[in-house]
Amino acid sequence: MALQEAEEYGESTTAVHAGESHQKALDSITDPIVMASTYTFENTKAVIDYIEQNQDRGEYGRYGNPNEAVVERKLAALDGGEDAVLYSSGMAAIVGVIMAKLNAGDEVVFFDECYHRSREFCSKHMSRFGVVTRQVEACNYDAMEAAINNNTKLLVSESPTNPHLSVVDLERFAAIGKRTGVETLIDATLATPYNVKPIKFGVDYVLHSATKYLGGHNDLLAGVIIGGKQQLADIRYLRGILGSINSAHNCYLLQRGLKTFDVRMERHNANGMAIATFLESHPRVSKVYYPGLASHSYHEVAKKQMRGYGGLITFELGDADWRATADVVDRCRLPKIGPSLGGVESLIEQPLVMSYYELPAEERAAYGIKDNMIRMAIGIEDTHDLIQDLNQALEG
Repeated sequence: MALQEAEEYGESTTAVHAGESHQKALDSITDPIVMASTYTFENTKAVIDYIEQNQDRGEYGRYGNPNEAVVERKLAALDGGEDAVLYSSGMAAIVGVIMAKLNAGDEVVFFDECYHRSREFCSKHMSRFGVVTRQVEACNYDAMEAAINNNTKLLVSESPTNPHLSVVDLERFAAIGKRTGVETLIDATLATPYNVKPIKFGVDYVLHSATKYLGGHNDLLAGVIIGGKQQLADIRYLRGILGSINSAHNCYLLQRGLKTFDVRMERHNANGMAIATFLESHPRVSKVYYPGLASHSYHEVAKKQMRGYGGLITFELGDADWRATADVVDRCRLPKIGPSLGGVESLIEQPLVMSYYELPAEERAAYGIKDNMIRMAIGIEDTHDLIQDLNQALEG
């Protein structure tokens, strides 16, 4: 029997056991990887029973596999949702939601600090099919509500946002949706279900790039959308048509990563807080974006609804151009230069170079991307070693 009532257990117990059968195939302690593209039936009656009884079993790999089903149940339990739909990446997940929920003439409203590829998909690609995208200032709830009309079908935000780490008041965000009859989606990749569970605040859908903290080891791509079973039915159905699924081996890696999710997040949170505090006190650093700091614009909101503040920190160097900023990045010995976040290894990058280099300066400025900005994704290395390394890089 699978662990069903996950809410009765702690986070670590849920991460280890939720969604899994107590006794597994071949008496294995881990779920065997099912490398099958298709699933067979004993006879014609078995096929008819499968269709008429809506049996929970495999038919064809594009519609799911046993490893995926275990991971989906585990992810739903961690976020406090009824169901979860797993995708090949975080972008595939949000594309799946948008494609399933919006038709020609519909509108979607974003807070403008959402992941730029998510906004780009809607504004540049869904517009070709008659979907209108509106963007309003992050955490400006009056502006979001004012942007809603009879055609609005979805409200979208990250929380915290990337790279500025603005924190959305989830109760206010969800209340706007309930009041206007519009569904709400929060990309909680940076928070993870360890630090916040948006569904408990009334949000309809929670999105994660499982590539990040959920997988936790920089060795897989995956995305997930979590919500009510009925709400996700059309999303799951469309995924089966589009084919944006994950392999059985990737599902195995994600399931294995989730086993240590709780203990990893404890270290990410602790390292993040310690390093943000160090950076705020350093004379070369002019600003630190981290919701755990009292100086952060959204600290009070974060303190009210978050258990911890994660391992992503953005900071600015005082009186430094982009080259001097690059020198600090290059002098770091422990974090590697690269995109992404949430893995056991620390990563560091300049948003200007890594994600916004090809954009005109005025467009970067509109996104709040400064030449002297550094984003660091803190891993689980020893806190002292990371601080010492950052200090030597800053001292030059």
